[in-house]
Amino acid sequence: MTDLALGVRRAAWGARVLAVVLGAVLVALAAQVSIPLPGTPVPMTLQPMAVLLVGGLLGARFGALSMILYLAMGAAGLPVFTPSPLLLPGIGRLFGQTGGYLLAYPIAAYAVGALLTPGRRPGENTPEGVLLTPGHRPGVSRTQWARTAVAVLAGLVLIYLGGLAQLAILTGNLSAAARFGTLPFLLGDLVKIAVLVPVLAKVTPTIRARL
Repeated sequence: MTDLALGVRRAAWGARVLAVVLGAVLVALAAQVSIPLPGTPVPMTLQPMAVLLVGGLLGARFGALSMILYLAMGAAGLPVFTPSPLLLPGIGRLFGQTGGYLLAYPIAAYAVGALLTPGRRPGENTPEGVLLTPGHRPGVSRTQWARTAVAVLAGLVLIYLGGLAQLAILTGNLSAAARFGTLPFLLGDLVKIAVLVPVLAKVTPTIRARL
């Protein structure tokens, strides 16, 4: 019996480690899809969408760990950051124009994962209907869709704030930082949220149940 329990624990931790690594790889792949925008050194990429997805699917702890692994891979010189002749390579990227966004990834992933963590409704003690995470019960209510949207939006805001803060330090001008690092991306990121919310609402419970 003890050997069986130990084997189950090892399998569970193996699945978690694999999920953390795959989350980092997903963000690395998303970083390779970039579109340079005129008037800003920050390209538009699929990274924020991937970060929010990883945080939602893996949960707060494992989502944040996955993003820390991603940053460590990039800092070590692996080609996981967005390719650009204008941006610093390796660990230097964390101190450049896009470094604030990157450093915010673990925080954003943690926030999304925490906001989508299963919980209980006050006064409900039966197994049926106590989970709040979208999709745990048949169908997804409007409240649950809204909860997912708020989680994703909160994560995106944290990424924006990280990027804005570092750009403001580098440029010495908060208005210029917003013009370069926030305003050009708002429309595209709203579209990403519209795609991401239904995916997370449907898939998150299935993935979380296996972690």
